[in-house]
Order: sequence, then structure tokens, then C-alpha cells
Amino acid sequence: MKFGEVPVATALGAVLAHSVSHANGVFKKGRVLSAVDVEALVASGVLKIFVARLGADDITENDAARAISGKIAGPGVMAQEPFTGRANIYAQQRGLVVVDNFHINAVNRVHESITLATLRNYSVVDKGQMVATVKIIPFAVAKENLNRALLEIGNAPVIRVQALAEKRVGLVITKVVGSKQALIEKSETAIRGRVKTLGSDLTHVTVCDHSIQAVQKSVKELQALSCNPILLFGASAIVDREDVIPAGLSAAGGKVIHLGMPVDPGNLMMLGDLDGVPVLGVPSCARSPKVNGFDWALERVLADIRLSAGDIMDMGAGGLLAEISSRPSPRDRKPLPQHAPRITAIVLAAGKSLRMGSNKLLVELNGRPLLRHSVEALKASSVNDVIVVTGNEPERVQTALERLDVKFVHNANFVEGLSTSLKRGLAAAPAEADAALVCLGDMPLVDAQTINRLVAAFNVAEHRTICVPTFEGKRGNPVLWGRQHFIAINEIEGDQGARLLLDALSDEVVEIAVKTQAVLIDVDTPQGLQDIRSALNS
Repeated sequence: MKFGEVPVATALGAVLAHSVSHANGVFKKGRVLSAVDVEALVASGVLKIFVARLGADDITENDAARAISGKIAGPGVMAQEPFTGRANIYAQQRGLVVVDNFHINAVNRVHESITLATLRNYSVVDKGQMVATVKIIPFAVAKENLNRALLEIGNAPVIRVQALAEKRVGLVITKVVGSKQALIEKSETAIRGRVKTLGSDLTHVTVCDHSIQAVQKSVKELQALSCNPILLFGASAIVDREDVIPAGLSAAGGKVIHLGMPVDPGNLMMLGDLDGVPVLGVPSCARSPKVNGFDWALERVLADIRLSAGDIMDMGAGGLLAEISSRPSPRDRKPLPQHAPRITAIVLAAGKSLRMGSNKLLVELNGRPLLRHSVEALKASSVNDVIVVTGNEPERVQTALERLDVKFVHNANFVEGLSTSLKRGLAAAPAEADAALVCLGDMPLVDAQTINRLVAAFNVAEHRTICVPTFEGKRGNPVLWGRQHFIAINEIEGDQGARLLLDALSDEVVEIAVKTQAVLIDVDTPQGLQDIRSALNS
């Protein structure tokens, strides 16, 4: 093919490279110029134009696009008639797009003139949705290059849509002592919604104890009811092949094919098999409607696409899903980049210290005010900013923290109780703060490492929006609260903090076990102060 600028009078039979205006309108690019066209351009005073001339061995853009799209299209898809070198391929049924990535890449490596783009392999699509497009870049391609591309495609179609089957899905939900009915119902609702969206029915749900024997029995019951697949949603995450869920499957005569996946959220998923029936261990993130690795596995299983350990291990590239936009992704939105959460520490330092007899936050502890120990630990941690709420003796509190980069806010109503200081601190938190770490000023033994562990545990997608430290099973302080809970905290009244909300919001609570009792020790009395001094000097 020859391309370039030529006199209009010599352009008969050439392909117009750019749209050109004339006295009676516009000739669009790609137009094969006729004698009448040439006359109209000459009459309009157009002297030169850019055109393409095809050689004897050139194939027009539309013919090339038609040849490629027709050969790559397999069952469940339809190639559109090409226009301007583009042939779109559409799904003829709802299902999963199955793409032969190897051959797609081979076609795109033949020559720059030939391009082929598809949706991500195993994407869920609706009938009529575009799944691929062939675009020929120039107005023609060399016959040699087209033949090479067709040879690379081979004899098997490289893109198809596998229909979603209507399956009878069984679900086992395990429970432990103290499991809340609301959490069990939430688990069922989340799975039922996913299954229904994919065209199947959650026909049987069994709730049993979180034990190997109970899981074994429940799995056998669902097998007898011809459930396929079987989903196992444990009260506790699967952390080992010998854990309750995989061990229960094995006891039922099944086997674990793969444990874990390189997809986040969704790392703790299990792939198993029971006499040819797929069995999936459901990660806890599946209680959220957001896309996670379990969705990728469930979609394939419900489309009768075989899933192997290798398939799971190959999901890592593109497997970071924590901040992607919800499916379907509108064209005018880009996936959101992942950022570390912004954490604001709120230090409650307003109390009157009635049991101490004087302001306990200002007493000396190893040469520094007690409050300063707490705030210095925060400044050494990964929190983004520190707000200190004052009330009693505000000037002395500020002096105790001089030269520390903190923000002070005063609570004039501190005598009305702890809740007023907490609300004052939340009101002062930056609008961009994702969470607030609520700290008591009289806990000087809590170190930066403990604080950092709480921050690292915070994850909205995984429903870890309330992070609580524990020592030997006892909950302590400080507590990290996600922004979504600020409204509930602001409704608290009197001399009480946000801890009373923990039971009501248990689905969002994650406990972080620590090795020292620092998270339990505060200073309320002179004896308490002496105990802390002894601990620091020991």
C-alpha cells in the first residue's frame, strides 16, 4: 500500500485518508474516490489530498477484519460485519467469556496493522455485550500478514461464551459458641444473592457446629441431595489443610485440590472436590457484595468450567481487587488506586482525675508527664495525625506536650462525661480520615508497635473496620473505628465511650492479640500509678 499526498486530479480510485470538505458537503475518510468525487473536489478548489493506494497483494481493512473476526469467533458469540476496519464481536448468551490468551497474543504480534482486543478472560457478560473487537489500523494489510494472522489463530476458535448453568447449590454455614444469628443470616444472604445473580438457586442451606464431624455430616447430606456445587462457609477462616473445613471435606470422602489463592480480597478460599462435584471453601470477605476471589471461582464453577490448582495459582496477575470499581464497570470510571488508610488518633485528655486527687495526666513518669508517654508513642507510629482533646487544665496539658506536632481541641463540656470529648475529637478529624484511633491519655505503656498492628488490621473491604487489642482474651485500648461508625458514636451520651457499640457492630470487629497487658493498664489511682512505675522500671 502506498500512502501520501497527491494532486486531486490523480486520485481516482484511491482511498481518502482524511475527511475533506467540498462545495456540497464533506467526503469522509476511507471513501474510495470516484470520477464524480474527483470532479467535485476540483470544482471546490481542493488541490491536494492524502490518500492510500492498495497494491495487488493488499487486503482491504474490512475484508481483513471480517476474515479474522470470523475465524476467532466460537460458540456463543457473533462477529459483526466490519466497518472502517473494525469488527466487533458480541455475546449471544449470558455467560463467561473464555479467551485463548496465547493465540490472542500471537495474532497481535504478527504485525502492527492487525489488532485484537478482548475482555478479561472469564469475565461475566450479558447477551448482546461486546466481548472483543478486531481493528485493522491502516486502510489495508498485506496479504502475507493476514495469512500469518489466520495461521496463528489455528483451527479452534479463540473466543467463546460459556453459558451459565442452572445449578442446585448447597451451602454449609458453621457456627461456634457465641455466633450471632445475624451473622449467619448475613452469610446466607450474601451467598444467595451471588448464586441468584449467576442464574442458579441456593436450594439447600445447612447450619452446623464448627467441627470436623459436623461438617462431614452436612457435606454428605448435601451430596445426597444432588447439590452441585457445595459451598462451605466457616465460622472461622481456613488457615491450614488440616483445619475444620478441609478436614471435614476429607472425612466426607472428598479432597482438597488447593488452599488459598493469590487474589485479595479472597486469599483464604479453598478449592475441593467430592466425587466430581466442586466444593468451595468460602472466605469471610464473601459476606460483602464487593467482588473478591471467591466470585472468580464461583463464576467458573457455575459455568461448568473446570477449575484446577494451576488455574487458581495463575490468578495473581490482576488479582489485587481491594479498590476496583464494582462490576459492571462504567466506561467513564477508572479503577481506584489503592491507598494506605488515613488514620487520625484522638487522645482523650479532658478528665478531672477525681480518684487520683490531681490531674493524673500531668504526673511525672520517668522524667516526663504521663500523657506525653502516650502521645509520643502515637507520634512514633503510622497514624497520620494526632488530636488531643482538652478539658480540665487545658493550658497545663498543652505545656506537657510542647514541641510535639499535635492538634489541640478544647471540650468546654467535659464535665458532662467522656462522650462529649469523644464527639469533640471526631468533629475535629480531617474530612479525608478513613478511621479514628480513640486513645486514653492515661495508658502510657501502649507502644508504637501495638498501634501499628491496629492500623495494619484495618480493611474496609474485609469488614475489619473496628480494630480492638486484646490480652489473654480481654479487650483493651486504644480502639480503631472506621469512619462509617462515626455517626453511631456521635449518638452516645453521658460518661461513656464508644466501646458499648462493639457488640452491636460485631460483624465489623477484629481482635488483635498482643503479648503484654499494656492495653489493659490505665492510671486511675495513686496505686495504679505506682504499678505503672514498677512496670517501667522492671
